[in-house]
Amino acid sequence: MADSKLDREFLKSILSLAAKPVVDHLLMVTDVPLSTQDLRGRPLKRKIIYAVTEEQLAVPLRKNGYVCVTVPPYDYSRVEKVKVALVAAMTANVLREGEDVLCLTGRSGARLPDTVVHLQIGRGFEEKAAIDTQGLGAEFSSQVVEALVSLAMAVGHEGFEGHPIGTIFVLGHSTEVMEKSKQLTINPFQGISEAERNVLDPKIREALKNFAVLDGAFVIREDGVVLAAGRYLQAADGNKVELQLGLGARHAAAAAITVETSAIAISVSQSSGTVRIFKGGQALLELQQVARRS
Repeated sequence: MADSKLDREFLKSILSLAAKPVVDHLLMVTDVPLSTQDLRGRPLKRKIIYAVTEEQLAVPLRKNGYVCVTVPPYDYSRVEKVKVALVAAMTANVLREGEDVLCLTGRSGARLPDTVVHLQIGRGFEEKAAIDTQGLGAEFSSQVVEALVSLAMAVGHEGFEGHPIGTIFVLGHSTEVMEKSKQLTINPFQGISEAERNVLDPKIREALKNFAVLDGAFVIREDGVVLAAGRYLQAADGNKVELQLGLGARHAAAAAITVETSAIAISVSQSSGTVRIFKGGQALLELQQVARRS
């Protein structure tokens, strides 16, 4: 579909606004970079941060001097896209507390953006929840957290053999977590060398998708090494966790283990595919699926 006149005028207006000194960054959540014509006469190159869905798209942008982060390629709503991009940008330390940011995004596959969000990092707007997830603690590797969030989105989107599934990934403080859980089935990762069971390895993430059909949770060390699958979380403080209406036992278990320990838990809802990150009993980030594979 050809770009409408309104689409072009919308983009021009936002780029003119982004060029003003009061705006610190323009976060472009799109796989289609701005053209030379779009940028002509506007001193924006140092302000632009691209959030793209593939590393191969990021490489040429970085070579041309742009800051670029990657985000999972799943079909989010526009607001969810901004949330995910903010998490990635904060993890990469390219956005800082107090900065004013314009976020541009649109429909998946669209050439031009159709939605703009203005926010100040650390103040207001619901995306603050996404930014706050970066306060997880220095012991958590941002690469491991991003890999697990992407994996959780994949599990929620794809399910297993066409059937929706849910699961929990518990990251960090693994000695305590193992003490407060028990094995429900044979641990498929027992006896495998650590080098061959790290979530940063794409082959391991693919294996985790298959093992997500098992009852129970995954327990993962801070550095990404998978210790166990199929663990029943026995946290005693489940009744002290306040969850929003509609969330069941899986989410209660995920929240409770983060009260009993200093771990974080990433849950995948079987009914909706929604991904939530829990710390200290609170859901810090919620990512909803727009559509699920059937």
